Amino acid sequence: MSYTKKMTEGSELKHIILFTLPLFAGNVFQQLYNIVDSIIVGKYLGANKLAAVGTTGSLTYLFSTLCIGLSVGAGILISQRFGAGMHKEVRKLITNSAYVIIAFGAVITVISVAFAGLLMKMMNTPENLLEDATAYMRAACSGTICVAAYNWINSVMRSLGDSRTPLIFLVVASLLNVGLDLLFVCVFQFGVVGAAYATVISQGVSAAGSIVVGFRKNPYFKLTREDARIEGEACRRIISTGIPIALQNAMISVSMIFLQRTANGFGETVMAAYTATMRVEQLVQQPFASMNAAVSTFAGQNIGAGLQNRVIRGYHRSMLVTVGFALFIMGIFLAFGNQIVGMFVDEPEVIEIGGQALKLSCLFYVALGTIHTTRGLLNGAGDVVYAMINGFVEVAGRIGFAIILVHIPAMGWWAVWTTTCLTWVITALMSLIRYWQGKWKDKCRLNQKAAEETAKQNGSFARVLTRPNIQRKQSMH
Repeated sequence: MSYTKKMTEGSELKHIILFTLPLFAGNVFQQLYNIVDSIIVGKYLGANKLAAVGTTGSLTYLFSTLCIGLSVGAGILISQRFGAGMHKEVRKLITNSAYVIIAFGAVITVISVAFAGLLMKMMNTPENLLEDATAYMRAACSGTICVAAYNWINSVMRSLGDSRTPLIFLVVASLLNVGLDLLFVCVFQFGVVGAAYATVISQGVSAAGSIVVGFRKNPYFKLTREDARIEGEACRRIISTGIPIALQNAMISVSMIFLQRTANGFGETVMAAYTATMRVEQLVQQPFASMNAAVSTFAGQNIGAGLQNRVIRGYHRSMLVTVGFALFIMGIFLAFGNQIVGMFVDEPEVIEIGGQALKLSCLFYVALGTIHTTRGLLNGAGDVVYAMINGFVEVAGRIGFAIILVHIPAMGWWAVWTTTCLTWVITALMSLIRYWQGKWKDKCRLNQKAAEETAKQNGSFARVLTRPNIQRKQSMH
């Protein structure tokens, strides 16, 4: 099994698809954490408990995505230097990104646990759900550092072309989560807290397993004392690249918090329906998110190597796959929307509202897929300005449309889901505009010259190596 993979030669679409498939499987298993929690809570504890868990979703997503943003930023830098053959820089970025992301995850863990109750009150959580919602959030957020650790190792491995190792441990962790959910909720009757702790333990297992394999098997984790030093400049680059992406995620999360608060205002039935549809759509987004990550890694490596035309071809072919998948899912949801929501709850009113909502939102999945695929290219190119623009657009869309639509009497609870759909449309258009502007190409032109210089240096160095064992050692470092 190879623990690195170059994407700078061969079929662009083949590289992207083969990289996407394990990512997709991994993302699906990762989402199963939330889905299994929701199904078990909804079926065994009832719609009110499901609503209590659901009202925490936007906040826990906020804390997780801040860590994910920094991980993505580190991955962008690593993939570009890997594509350029700058092996020493790769190892320095691996260690320093670990310091930055784990420290950040620890801080977020402390803050989110300490202020869980206050945050739930700010979410306009109904009084009868407040205790359960606070308890679930406090338990779930205690594992934020595990989320940070997993996303760090996942991002590093992806940037080096290895999308299979994290998948293996996600499969194991997902199966463990199902077992622990049933044990904690159904047998020990720990309530909503049991579902949260099942997820936390499972996330810790996937993080620990991936890290152990990385250090044992991947050549870029064979670190020297010099590689392990805290280097201010490397940390600065990681933070300056990752923070805009983290802020993009944070702004998106804030807008989702506002929308969750809007849903809470329509009562427990709509809250439960919103929770069920959000879980379904989080699962639907995983192929798009996987394409995002694959295109980002592909773009990062090829931009590092100065191969602009190859990046463009890869993006166009990825968009064809994205649109095809979106249309396929739309057909399924139009036919079986109610039945899908019925997997989460038994209450007919919740099923009816959720089913109609799914049938509306699926009409806009092409826009959703466009956002993810285009975002992957731009992030891989290091276009961090775009990340900020994208975040502002989503915030403006979700908050602006929600404020307007809830004041239209005829809209009612439809305002919640219509807001999401319209936001997808404007965000997709802004993403395409950013791509067409071509600012990301500047990065590619700069890297082309650097890649040529690195190739010359590597070629000159290789010629002085005469012993085979020395050559092998150099290829590892």
